[in-house]
Amino acid sequence: MTDRPRLLPLLGSTRHGSRDAMTCLYRCGNACDHPVPNTSDNAYFGDVVNAEVSRRGVVRAGAVGALVLGFGGAAAGALAGAAPAAAAGAATAGTAAPARAGRPGGGVGNGALTFTPIPSNKLDTLVVPNGYDHAVVIKWGDEVVPGAPEFDLHRQTAAAQAKQFGYNNDFVGVLPLDKHGRRALLVVNHEYTNEDLMFPGFPGLDNLSVEQIRVAMAAHGMSVVELERVDETGQWRPVGKGRRPYNRRVTALGTTFDLTGPAAGSAWLRTAADPKGRTVVGTLNNCAGGVTPWGTVLSGEENFNQYFVGGDGAPAELKPKLERYGIPTTTRYPSGSRKWDRADERFDLARHPNEAHRFGWVVEIDPFDPESRPRKHTALGRFKHEGANVIIAKSGHAVAYMGDDERFDYLYKFVSDKKFMPGDSAVARRHNLTLLESGTLYVAKLEGNSAGEIDGSGTLPSDGAFNGRGRWIRLVSGNRSYVDGMTAADVLTFTRLAGDKVGATKMDRPEDVEPSRLTGKVYVALTNNTNRGVGSNPKADEANPRNANKHGQILELVEDRGDNSAETFAWSLPIVCGDPSDPSTYFAGYDKTRVSPISCPDNVAFDATGNLWISTDGNALGSNDGLFATALEGPERGHLKQFLTVPLGAETCGPFITEDNRSIFVAVQHPGEITGASVEKPASTWPDGDFAKPGVVVTWRLDGRPVGS
Repeated sequence: MTDRPRLLPLLGSTRHGSRDAMTCLYRCGNACDHPVPNTSDNAYFGDVVNAEVSRRGVVRAGAVGALVLGFGGAAAGALAGAAPAAAAGAATAGTAAPARAGRPGGGVGNGALTFTPIPSNKLDTLVVPNGYDHAVVIKWGDEVVPGAPEFDLHRQTAAAQAKQFGYNNDFVGVLPLDKHGRRALLVVNHEYTNEDLMFPGFPGLDNLSVEQIRVAMAAHGMSVVELERVDETGQWRPVGKGRRPYNRRVTALGTTFDLTGPAAGSAWLRTAADPKGRTVVGTLNNCAGGVTPWGTVLSGEENFNQYFVGGDGAPAELKPKLERYGIPTTTRYPSGSRKWDRADERFDLARHPNEAHRFGWVVEIDPFDPESRPRKHTALGRFKHEGANVIIAKSGHAVAYMGDDERFDYLYKFVSDKKFMPGDSAVARRHNLTLLESGTLYVAKLEGNSAGEIDGSGTLPSDGAFNGRGRWIRLVSGNRSYVDGMTAADVLTFTRLAGDKVGATKMDRPEDVEPSRLTGKVYVALTNNTNRGVGSNPKADEANPRNANKHGQILELVEDRGDNSAETFAWSLPIVCGDPSDPSTYFAGYDKTRVSPISCPDNVAFDATGNLWISTDGNALGSNDGLFATALEGPERGHLKQFLTVPLGAETCGPFITEDNRSIFVAVQHPGEITGASVEKPASTWPDGDFAKPGVVVTWRLDGRPVGS
């Protein structure tokens, strides 16, 4: 006999593209069941290809090499690993890590991606290439704050969860903590909860106790955890004893945030609890993010709309604005509602109509100062932020790139007023912490070269490319609005409406947007848009050449003069995702018989040599989601190879490659999130063999050499 739960048969239900219906409910509140929020008549943007594609028959990448079905065990033998390039100094809490604004350091390999790609699979484990191992770093319920209670599935409390690792980890950042590469800080977002898979005997969302709702609120937010290197390998683990002064939980339940920038204190952000409109309790649906050149972490508040009820009782003049942000205004409890108003009345818009305006921002947290208060930067605009990533332009200004993760929404850029101050001094640190408080916010408009030739099939136009030019349209600069009829506070609080007014280009779910520190080029993960050309929805155009686009693409932006603060750029698509045997796919002109199938790109990252790593969410090709890599320059550009897959029902989030190129971190989000699953009948038992637990994994080479090579 065994007390382990019985595995659920794999009978998942897909409702929206390739995502399971359970993920649709908890991840975004069944967003696809609601009308598309963007009803403007602006142009649309999505799929692009920029080189000649062979029309010969091709075949799907087959199974190559043997699989390493690791379960987190350390590799045997002597493992030699180089110490990471240190970006931080002091070993006491409250002392800032020195900023690193330049290129990654040396000793990281030659950039060649020599690993043997793994095949597509549906295994309930994490699969990595031969020659690699992996280990779970931390998982839901593990201790974060020293002295946290041991996780007890059957006796969960909000007080305990507020000290434990939260649920459904997404963004992963690893910041060096010493000069020897032995210690680091792990910073992780906790995007959302799935109460079906959290509480034994789940009674349904309507019947959760108030304490269970508070547990879920505490499981949202962020975690900061001190790590230590395991011997001389690329493996890392949490520090298990001592003071661990940096360890910290940020939650939706009780963490106070300061609002900064032009909209702070405006009438839109004032509530009964905060009549000055300058402090907010909690952060919601934190998706991706980025590590800044000055050593802080940015986190994007994404699908915050699903947490609010009572839109039908909001003031009439506010309802169009709420609807543009995906908050229904004709019913008290929309589809997918969590009904958090039962635990905290501020989530009832009939009583507190401005509370929703206090979410949807970019959050900045200083992991090196655990006593500091996180901030929400209004200067970066309010929308469904996937994340934000910063590069220092040639001019010295900080430039943040951002995507609004919604069907047919926009791509944004922020350029700081102040210039970045290099160096590790306290003066530089204080100065750089103000860079995102004031600047110019732009939205993108793109134009193609062969619009009349697009038929929706993905066939290249006669010039052999889907590409074009674009410009950044100013929305607001400091307290000055460039949008007719809107103040600066209006633009920043209702940024989507400002984008509508200026004719920004609609895009197919722009998620992670990240500039390469080596080249300054910017890469955007456009996940998919199955509504393209369906029913009354807009048909394909040059920027979106495939109707019913279910696989997504990667967009490349090249700012004019190589200046990230420029107002014009060129665009193209190096990768159009899908099965390589599909003639509408494209891999930068590389031989498609040699590439891995990929579907639904979500997050992008770079290793220290400039290779692009892509994680997926909702693979529509029938395999588990995974992590892929390709060179961006030279003859191997477009040679996409699959590096790992995550367990059943999971999404690959993160990813993060350390600056020494010895470790790859990924977040395994929502394992076993398949319709019908429960704690008692899990669809996945990763990682411990009992019930599914989201967690962060690190992967490294057994011989100590740089990953990928």
